[in-house]
Amino acid sequence: MKFNFCMKIKSLRQVKNLTGKRALLRVDYNVPIEKDSGAAGTARIKDDYKVVAGLPTIRFLLRHKCKVIIITHLGRPIKNQKYFSVKPIADRLSELLGKKVKFVDDCAGLKAGTEVSKMRRGEILMLENLRFSYDEENNDLGFAKKLAKLADIYVNDAFAASHRAHASVSAIKNYLPSYAGLLLENEIVNLNKILRPQSPLIAIIGGAKMETKTPLIKKLLKKSSRILIGGALANNFLATHKIEVGKSLCDKKSIALAKRFLNKKIILPVDVITGTRKDGQCEGRSKGVYQVKKNETILDIGPKTIKLYSRFIKKAKTIIWNGPMGMYESEHFKYGTLSIARAVASRSSGAAFGVVGGGETIEALKMTKMLNYVDWVSTGGGAMLAYLSGEKMPGLKGIVK
Repeated sequence: MKFNFCMKIKSLRQVKNLTGKRALLRVDYNVPIEKDSGAAGTARIKDDYKVVAGLPTIRFLLRHKCKVIIITHLGRPIKNQKYFSVKPIADRLSELLGKKVKFVDDCAGLKAGTEVSKMRRGEILMLENLRFSYDEENNDLGFAKKLAKLADIYVNDAFAASHRAHASVSAIKNYLPSYAGLLLENEIVNLNKILRPQSPLIAIIGGAKMETKTPLIKKLLKKSSRILIGGALANNFLATHKIEVGKSLCDKKSIALAKRFLNKKIILPVDVITGTRKDGQCEGRSKGVYQVKKNETILDIGPKTIKLYSRFIKKAKTIIWNGPMGMYESEHFKYGTLSIARAVASRSSGAAFGVVGGGETIEALKMTKMLNYVDWVSTGGGAMLAYLSGEKMPGLKGIVK
């Protein structure tokens, strides 16, 4: 679906006679998890950022004494492993809300229906991982219909999953009155400020996968004053200029894609930090982009590039950042990414409107302890890229017009 700037959002705020309704709330609690050494086969949440971001919608429903039925996916389970159960998320949500969140190990069957029938106004029930059913990712109408029978209305607060044609975000809307949750509504409103920016717009694009960033770069070239390139993406752009990138992450297909964007708006690193190991477990060396040797790997942008990019950021009125500038996970190669994070955060919330998105980008921003300085931190990685690139968003069809 294509979007225009006169769009209307069917918001949860607009629902009449909401009090007491059974609300099927689709969230994206696809959070990073790790095995809990204290309980074999189970897991615990490493980062609850997405869970916290969705709290306003839940609280809104509770204020209207709704019966809140929460559904989400988690990971890519092959079988119904306990590791991918969403029960630990239900437990964490209980802590955050200060209110019991009941869990049932079923998402669309008899157990789920039975537990929903027992619910009282103002209670919360979380159903098991949607992806325990193959019908979810197949956008199966029958599965969507089973979910729909549990509720009176459907609320999509899972912007991060709305670029997928899955049953709980797409087919479900055939069977229930459908609305945008508060988080999803805010995502659309804030991302539209990038699509209709106050100039100059400065885009900072990093990360590793050229193919996933190409549509965004193409879209932003029309609106941006400059696009600052970092991470492994920069290697491909440098290679188009016949600059040696050594053993850095780079491939022929990505170089071919980069050649499409040989434009004065594209700004590339002028210096880099190299290492002798691709895993970053080595000392770094600062050098100009023309000084990289064949046995070296580019793992970060250099100090001159940080200064150059910061100069552009300081002049921005609108900023969009997606993708780290290098191997920020390594102690020796984190400074480029963290410096850009600080520059973006410092310019946002006042002088410029700043948006940051993507799991790794947010993780790096958190390392600076300046997350709250940025105007909007999107919960969508792939979804944010898809939306800003103008790609189809099945989860928004009928909700965003």
